[in-house]
Amino acid sequence: MPRQVVKRDGQCIIGDHKHFRLQLSLQMELQSERFRTLGSQRDWPDEKKKGGRLFLMDPLKKKDNLAFLDSQSNKETLRLITCGNATDGKSTLIGCLLSEINAAIDDRLHSSLAGAQGNIFDVAYHFFDSDRRRYIVVDASGHDECTRNMAIGALTADLAVILVDARKGLLAQNRRHFRIVAMMGIRHVVLAVNKMDLVGYQEAAFNTIVADYHAFTANLDFASLQAIPLSSLHGDNVLQTSGRTPWYCGPALMAHLDTVDVRDHRERAAFRMVVQPANRPDIKFRGICGRVTGGVIRPGEAVRILPSGVRTRVKAVLAGFDELEVASMGQSITLTLTDEVNVNRGDVLVAADAPPEVADQFEAKLLWISERAMTPGRQYLMTLASKEVPATVTEIKFREDVDTGAQLAAKMIGRNEIATVNLATSAPIVFDPFDVSRTLRGFILADKLTLETLGGGMINFALRRASNIHWQPLELNKAIRAAQKHQTPRCIWFTGLSGSGKSTIANLLEKRLHTEGKHTYLLDGDNVRHGLNRDLGFTEADRVENIRRVAEVAKLMVDAGLIVLVSFISPFRGERRMARSLFADGEFVEVFVDTPIEECERRDVKGLYAKARRGDLKNFTGIDSPYEAPEAPEVHLLTATSAPESSVEQIVTLLE
Repeated sequence: MPRQVVKRDGQCIIGDHKHFRLQLSLQMELQSERFRTLGSQRDWPDEKKKGGRLFLMDPLKKKDNLAFLDSQSNKETLRLITCGNATDGKSTLIGCLLSEINAAIDDRLHSSLAGAQGNIFDVAYHFFDSDRRRYIVVDASGHDECTRNMAIGALTADLAVILVDARKGLLAQNRRHFRIVAMMGIRHVVLAVNKMDLVGYQEAAFNTIVADYHAFTANLDFASLQAIPLSSLHGDNVLQTSGRTPWYCGPALMAHLDTVDVRDHRERAAFRMVVQPANRPDIKFRGICGRVTGGVIRPGEAVRILPSGVRTRVKAVLAGFDELEVASMGQSITLTLTDEVNVNRGDVLVAADAPPEVADQFEAKLLWISERAMTPGRQYLMTLASKEVPATVTEIKFREDVDTGAQLAAKMIGRNEIATVNLATSAPIVFDPFDVSRTLRGFILADKLTLETLGGGMINFALRRASNIHWQPLELNKAIRAAQKHQTPRCIWFTGLSGSGKSTIANLLEKRLHTEGKHTYLLDGDNVRHGLNRDLGFTEADRVENIRRVAEVAKLMVDAGLIVLVSFISPFRGERRMARSLFADGEFVEVFVDTPIEECERRDVKGLYAKARRGDLKNFTGIDSPYEAPEAPEVHLLTATSAPESSVEQIVTLLE
């Protein structure tokens, strides 16, 4: 039989078809875990992109490794995540498991990344096996600032082992971890009360923590809750029950992991497969690759491609080079279809008679992990499965108290806080509701410019208005309205500090365009706050909403065929990017009115800067609230050295 040769890091892995397929499957599982936790390689520093070997076979151990792969072929894989504070003993526990079980293959995939602000996010993946199962362990740092990796790693975990120091009991970070794993849809939890040796293996100490644990998790949706007293340093109750805890009648940790039933009938109810890049080795073959995340699939079955809704049938199901009669959840496969239909990466293949939902507005639970607070109205990049789409938090319904679960009012969400929010996406996405599947519920929010991961969560359900409100087609469109006015509609967006001259230049420009017979309208920041935005203040959240409303109004005016001039400080790049995204290419003209703050203060006839410096005026841009200058404006005006009339000429020249 021919052999497959795989090269990685300059080394060759040689095996027959079966070994190759299993090894490739294991690699894909770990690669998938790494993507979800660390994001796209676009986030990675150059020097880290080559780091993290997966399965490298030493030629001297080739026979042992191939024998090991044979033993793995029919085993179920359990993905678990270890959680706990930095000193609760996660590394010691994992080391105990690995040293005793003696994994046959390189068991650790480790990556360290420098965050956008210098933070180090650390995560390790461990692979080992028992007689009954294969295991992938997500080991994220227990530091509070690394909650990001713990939360995102939990997106694909079947079970969580939450370690608690027997001397300290449930701390705030432990309580947060319980809420996070519940939010991410993990329904099986082990409370590992570690360091029992330091409390003399006292039953009372264990029982106190277990009682607190049950009281705290009473309203969390866990299918199984197993508390185990451990001393990972001495191996007590890790692989075997210990004589030092004769009062404990439950299983050892490894026995529980081997026997707990993590199969979720909800995820097996209907076929789901998220599409990866197509497999086209030649012009005669086109395979759709992906991993079955729910249900089963057989040749001849009808499937639907979402979000397009196109129906077709499966011609063949392939695993490696072999055709299968059936593929089930967890398998990485290639499908060929009976019809030449358009299928793209990020689409979802589903059972034709049991499709998931498609919507663009949702209620969701969100964990925010960025140091910069989340404010409604700001646009982010949302990733769900392999689909990326711009998304906005439109409303914070409430945030949760980490200790009690109480619902608290909030206008913004701070770091490591959990909230229930409403989300809106710029295009419909495919998702499953909470009682069907986690795979098409879990999402990540990232900064659109830096791609830094900012938060993650789970979709609860689609909002009713998402399916009840539809775009009404109209007889007249923007082109017809603009032709009637004999002009090209545009949004000219002036941004700059208070006192920079935005309103003066915008007013002069509108007068100039009016004399030329153009149809215009000027939206000025102060004027709009007397009506449309009179309910908004000057907090960061209110500023974001201020710009969102004005951008939507400007979009309507451009659709009416007008040239609309918008004169707002608009201090944040994110909101200006959001405004630009509402318009077609060439319709949005950003004008940066660049004036030194000293000159702005000199011009300030209202005395606003003086009040701000005395502390009488809070959240004043340039003093105690930041201004983020445009990076590539269409027009850059240096008003300290040029007259307003000259600035107007620069803009008119561009418009012509």
